[in-house]
Amino acid sequence: MNMKWLEWAQRIQAISQAGLTFTKDVFDKERYEELRGISAEIMQQYSDMHIEKIQQLFRNEIGYPTPKLDVRGVVFNEGKILLVKETLENKWSLPGGFCDVGLSASENVVKEIVEESGYKVEPKKLLAVMDMKKHSHPPQPFHYYKLFILCEVVGGNPTTGTETNGIDFFELNDLPELSINRNTAAQIELMFEYYKNPLKETWFD
Repeated sequence: MNMKWLEWAQRIQAISQAGLTFTKDVFDKERYEELRGISAEIMQQYSDMHIEKIQQLFRNEIGYPTPKLDVRGVVFNEGKILLVKETLENKWSLPGGFCDVGLSASENVVKEIVEESGYKVEPKKLLAVMDMKKHSHPPQPFHYYKLFILCEVVGGNPTTGTETNGIDFFELNDLPELSINRNTAAQIELMFEYYKNPLKETWFD
């Protein structure tokens, strides 16, 4: 999805955040804060987010800006893929979420899957690394990478968590309404390609 305004807004925000992190000059600080405000205004103009929420998100970001990481667990059972129903949107996604500091990518995906579905899993293979802005996701205020990790169930029982209200396995031709903030139909289809061809190389970009 080509949304040049989103790229501009994210770059302006990143420049302002880096500037606020390293500047010692009070006048430069004012200029970087103004840039941050312009970025928030662009985001508000072209999305459905409220300006106050965007401003708060940007103010909470400190340090040198880098892309954020989102992990998604890919679990198959008899040709069907595990999806969980997100309470917030009432739509379905691969179990997962943002990576927590102190945990590796595989540790994060194990934690997310058990919290959201009740299944205990063992990570097997990194299937894909995707730049969120190159796929058909709705616009986001920050730059994200998504990691898709193949996992195998080793225990547990289906149990909803605080962020989910449904758990099920689905065939590719019978997918429910997806939360495209979290995953797209094309991404789910790619995951099925790995089920059919376990030797398929890791996809990235």
